[in-house]
Amino acid sequence: MSAEDGVEEARTVIGISFGNSYSSVAYTTPPDDKAEVIANEEGDRQIPSIICYVAGEEFQGTQAKSQIVRNPRNTIAYFRDFLGKPFSEIDPTSCHASAHPVEHDGGKTVAFTVQEKETPEDGPEPEKSTLTVSEVTTRHLRRLKQSAADFLGKEVSAAVITVPSNFSDIQKSALTEAAKNADIEVLQFISEPIAALLAHDAKIQLADGPPAPQNQIVLVADLGATRSDIAVVASRGGIYTTLATAHDYELGGTNLDKVLIEYAAKEFLKKNKNASDPRENERSLAKLTLEAEAVKKALSLGGSANFSIESLADGIDFTLSVNRTRFELLANKVLMSFNRLIESAVQKADLDILDIDTVLLSGGTAHVPKVASNVQSHFPEGATVIAPSTSTSAINPSELTARGAAIQASLIGGFEQSDIKESTEAVVTVTPHLQNAIGLVTGKEGAEHFSVIVDANTPVPVRRTAQIAVKAGGDVLIKLAEGVREIKVTSEKPATNGAKASNDSDDDDDDDEAEETREKLWEAGKSLAEVGIKDVKKGGKVEIQIDVAADASVTIVCREAGGKGGVRGTIEGGKAGMNGSAA
Repeated sequence: MSAEDGVEEARTVIGISFGNSYSSVAYTTPPDDKAEVIANEEGDRQIPSIICYVAGEEFQGTQAKSQIVRNPRNTIAYFRDFLGKPFSEIDPTSCHASAHPVEHDGGKTVAFTVQEKETPEDGPEPEKSTLTVSEVTTRHLRRLKQSAADFLGKEVSAAVITVPSNFSDIQKSALTEAAKNADIEVLQFISEPIAALLAHDAKIQLADGPPAPQNQIVLVADLGATRSDIAVVASRGGIYTTLATAHDYELGGTNLDKVLIEYAAKEFLKKNKNASDPRENERSLAKLTLEAEAVKKALSLGGSANFSIESLADGIDFTLSVNRTRFELLANKVLMSFNRLIESAVQKADLDILDIDTVLLSGGTAHVPKVASNVQSHFPEGATVIAPSTSTSAINPSELTARGAAIQASLIGGFEQSDIKESTEAVVTVTPHLQNAIGLVTGKEGAEHFSVIVDANTPVPVRRTAQIAVKAGGDVLIKLAEGVREIKVTSEKPATNGAKASNDSDDDDDDDEAEETREKLWEAGKSLAEVGIKDVKKGGKVEIQIDVAADASVTIVCREAGGKGGVRGTIEGGKAGMNGSAA
């Protein structure tokens, strides 16, 4: 509080995307609250989540990453996913080229052993330090906070931090404690898919003005360096409900790097038949790994890129040109794995790919054009795939989660922590939602048509209104029912060109494969109500209002548009779905 006027100064809040491989910091600028990603002292907006100690000095980010070749055992990388986990539950594979995780506190936590202090010229080598993963996280967050403060010119006190959708409460508690030690108040944790979607939707709103609330199913694919996370989200009137998630801890951009590493190593051995295999030497492999990542990024922007490594193995310099087509052929199995993971998330949500309206690609691997084009070919034409190579309006995928966190920080930054906590309790954020659509049935029996009024997976309570035109006027019967989505599959054999010899026709029929066409259709399911409206004016309209309460009970009001009174009825609630979290 100010001693003079008693007015509390507004705190400075930021959004932090804390990734296992890269981290980003973002903030919003008034008056339109546009989110921007902050560059650190080295000009990097994607900051490697790496810490290194050299001669008693701590390095972070890009400087630390370069030390993986020269000083691997004092370089700590890929530590985020170890936070809040016992040693027995971690997978240390990603740390093979850097400091290895070790047991701490009887295996309850994870730590790293590094030489943190400088070695004196005349004297024994100092004892190595044991840094817990929580301490490493604190140092990393403190540096991110300082970079933001230097950029903004004022002290940063609080943040919204993104976490994977399957981050446990124990992990969140550990991250909260680490942030507290870095003098950062965690206002809220927001899942990475929701943060990405929030940033995407915010940009549309800023560019085109406030749009009408859209009802759509969005698949958010967060494709990182060491892992991939998929979320199927129902966006209903500005409320996000997570329907299903899928995770693969061994699928990411590093798998694409490994494809380039294998190719480059084999080419090196072809050119230098008596040289040692660079994959079998730790230092050579580290050089190859760093260069492969750089080549992959270059191929995402251009048609070709070059390996150029000084003294790769046995003192031999290595250069190699790779074009994008070659890379995509080599990486085909990995690329198809992303599609399989996406398909598994859709199936887990009990949906079909025809139900997906938008696919939003997030994370560094989303920059690879073939990833986006493979996903686009996997979905029907009606689905929109948002990625740099498929949409000119796409936000940088590496910045989506940080921007979303910053937007959320700007929305809640002015509230007290107790109010934020109450508003983010599960009883508030996990909302019941409709399992089936509700709509209007028209047409004669046997040729009925179902029109959706309230979409499936819409959080309740909800109100929707629809109008139908009555050209002839007179008495009108309104039929309302639950909707059942069906996938219609039709098979057609490809047409043949010209007449064929009779003795070849049977063989040709066997070889010709039928082409399948899949179409999403709505059919009327369980009948909910039939309402009669008398004496509607010629050319008039009938208004139908559907109110679904929190207990899933349905109140229906039908009246002639512009008229008074009408018919009202209530249907007792059934079972509402509870497997999603609204944000």
